[in-house]
Formats: sequence, structure tokens, C-alpha cells
Amino acid sequence: MSVACRTVRGVCTSDEVREIALALPETTEKEAWAMPTFRVAGKMFLTLPDDETSLAVRCPKEERDELVRAEPEKFWVADHEASFAWVRARLAALDDSDELRAIVVDSWRQAAPPGLLEDHPDLGPPGPA
Repeated sequence: MSVACRTVRGVCTSDEVREIALALPETTEKEAWAMPTFRVAGKMFLTLPDDETSLAVRCPKEERDELVRAEPEKFWVADHEASFAWVRARLAALDDSDELRAIVVDSWRQAAPPGLLEDHPDLGPPGPA
């Protein structure tokens, strides 16, 4: 199911992020560090920091650095996350809901246990590590 960005300008919102994330198997939302976080089988894969105008997701450092160099208006690394394999994306800068869904699902796959990935082959294998 594709979620359409509902704002007038087509910008995805935190509501779409929640809808996509919570539709993924074994995902729960939990408040932590004064922001919503999303976990699969208890392992965090997404946060909604910055007044929910961006999201932070798991991303291997090599890929993260490439994303930030290629599209700095869209992706960046928060200073306190620099040593971790996380990247942030501005919701207003995403191309569409398909890109949002791809980002959320990829992060979910990186955190999901192998058995859960096997049970949901439609979600595809995790990206390169």
C-alpha cells in the first residue's frame, strides 16, 4: 500500500512516517529522549526529532556519507550521531511518499531479526552493510 503525502505541497509529514512505520511487522512506537521512536522486535530503527520535521534512520556509515555528499539539502548527520550508523532526512525535501517508504523500510530491515525478515520476504533483503 502506498501512502500519499497529504499536504498541499505534497510534503510528507510525521503522520505518514508513523503510518508507514507502524504498518511494518512487529513495530511499536515509544517515547524516548522527548521524541517518538519506532522499534522492531524492541530494536530502534527510526526517530522523529526536530519537531517531527525530519526523521533519523539507520544507515551504514559509508552509504550515509555518500547520501549527505550527494544530497545535502535532503540528508545530514546530527553531531551527536556522527559516530553511529544513522542519518537524518528532512521530510519537506523528500521527493514523494515512495522515497519516504523506501527509507523507512530499509531502516526497519537493518534492525529486524533474521527470522522476521524471512517471514516477510515481500519487504526484501536488507541493504548492503
